[in-house]
Amino acid sequence: MKYTKVCTLSDLPDDEGLKVVEGDTAVAVFNVNGKVLATQDRCSHAKWSLSEGGYLDGDVIVCSLHMGKFCAHTGAVKMAPPWKPLKKYPVKVEGEDVFVAFEDGYFEAEQSKSKVMDG
Repeated sequence: MKYTKVCTLSDLPDDEGLKVVEGDTAVAVFNVNGKVLATQDRCSHAKWSLSEGGYLDGDVIVCSLHMGKFCAHTGAVKMAPPWKPLKKYPVKVEGEDVFVAFEDGYFEAEQSKSKVMDG
């Protein structure tokens, strides 16, 4: 895997994501209770930026456009209107430096509308 340095731990805002871009790939990086996680930056429902138009509620990413919710750990939909999960990106932290593997995004949680939980 090719990792690219995207920021330092101190660059990550509290309760929201930081948008980082390499080529055509935009990723939102989150500090969730001390664990650094990365997802696609665009909501799977309305293509709204999750780093610039969303926030964290504990370990849940909330899209402020239509209030859809995603698990920050798995990308799974927690509350509609989205029904497609978010793509996750591998992250590593070395000292204070945060790295993302932009070319290795994956879907951890495959789900359908019937699995969407209210909450």
